[in-house]
Amino acid sequence: MRDKGSRTTSFGFREVPAGEKAGLVRGVFDSVAPKYDLMNDLMSAGVHRLWKAAFIDRLNPRPGETLLDVAGGTGDIAAAFLARADDRR
Repeated sequence: MRDKGSRTTSFGFREVPAGEKAGLVRGVFDSVAPKYDLMNDLMSAGVHRLWKAAFIDRLNPRPGETLLDVAGGTGDIAAAFLARADDRR
């Protein structure tokens, strides 16, 4: 049995030591985060904004409801949920 430090795992198109993968993944997310919404605009031609608006319409948030936003990107869906619920007060 090999020790944990000698195992490798895939990261993109290469193999990296398993112990380094978390830091590499974090680096990718850190580099993408500042331009996340712009990237979504470009990759979806802005349609992601329509999808998110339709999603909020479908949720139909009401004052006092709770939303758990897990891995929600920039939090724009959570903000829209709260804004819509506040509009209904």
